[in-house]
Amino acid sequence: MTRSVLTDLDAVLSIARHSSFRAAALELGMSTTALSNAIAKLEKNLGIRLFNRTTRSVSLTDAGTTFVERIGPAMTDIHDAMLAVQSLQEIPTGTLRINAFASAAREVMAPLILSFLQRYPHVHIDLVTEGRLVDIVSAGFDMGLRPADLVPSDMIALSLGLHRSNAVVASPDFLRTHGKPIVPADLYRFRCIRARLPSNALFRWRFEKDGNALQIDVQGAITLDEPSLVRIAAQNGVGLGYIMEADVREDIAAGRLVRVLEDWTPSLASLALYYPGRKNPPAAFTAFIQAAREFARE
Repeated sequence: MTRSVLTDLDAVLSIARHSSFRAAALELGMSTTALSNAIAKLEKNLGIRLFNRTTRSVSLTDAGTTFVERIGPAMTDIHDAMLAVQSLQEIPTGTLRINAFASAAREVMAPLILSFLQRYPHVHIDLVTEGRLVDIVSAGFDMGLRPADLVPSDMIALSLGLHRSNAVVASPDFLRTHGKPIVPADLYRFRCIRARLPSNALFRWRFEKDGNALQIDVQGAITLDEPSLVRIAAQNGVGLGYIMEADVREDIAAGRLVRVLEDWTPSLASLALYYPGRKNPPAAFTAFIQAAREFARE
């Protein structure tokens, strides 16, 4: 069986899984046009149509459904055999696909991911950040990176042991002019930088102290959907910002930002690397897990 045929069969399974040529093309790292042409060629060689296509939807034909049901287990066996061989590599190579929250990725980028790449230059890491939780198995990822309390129960989790918390910050000039909030209810008197979630909902600032939890719907002159923009706005005196402490740690240390309400922003769940149980994982996968364990110990 040629590599081209394997690629075409993986493409069929990806399209069937996503019900979308565009999503499958993104997963496979190819253009939608190239994917469509490959499937059309495969259908011509088979002499039967596998997919019903319209401008709005993609679905399997009856023949396509039968085809996918037959090749799915076979392709799993083939890929397992390939992974078993790769696990015997002395030098880790290949691609590792990791899905993560952007804030989580920023925390481990330099100390874990970039350090790993320096140690294993033949490995390629494909890091995808997004604000929503995804099924890493069905989406084709090797592992995920999320707060430990969000890791699915059927996954193997490796805690990275990082101290994490949110932080309310503002520029020194802003606080000199407007004063400091002492309790979360004081925020109603201050200009704040509002944040929008990936779901398009406005984020309510969350606080907790002595078992008392509350959420504040702050007001302000600007609404942003990217933490790096919140940081810039806070540095420029637009208002108080609510952001991951790790994202502004250097600014706080340098005096560019000042943290307030610290006693109302307790520690969050530690970050965890998680993955499904795998037989004969590739050497690159094993090496990354080992690097993560070393990082956690340090």
